[in-house]
Amino acid sequence: MPTTERTQFKKLEDLPNVGKATAADLRLLGITQPDQLRGQDPLHLYQELCRITGQRHDPCALDVFMAVVNFMEGGPELPWWEFTAERKKTYQI
Repeated sequence: MPTTERTQFKKLEDLPNVGKATAADLRLLGITQPDQLRGQDPLHLYQELCRITGQRHDPCALDVFMAVVNFMEGGPELPWWEFTAERKKTYQI
């Protein structure tokens, strides 16, 4: 699906891999619309979430952020766990 077709996603919960909990995390980060994910750094989102909440979140949250940013930037719809190996290699988290 080309990036231009991503405009059909109006709510965060419409995105693949995003349920109520992830949508709530994204809103804590000031992201309320799917198109705001374009150009975001997933690691920065994860680190900010940990800072804002005062706790270290499961690294799988970073996998989800990687998946949704990639998707909104035109990547394929993949389950979040497809990003686990990349996260471990890139971020050692």
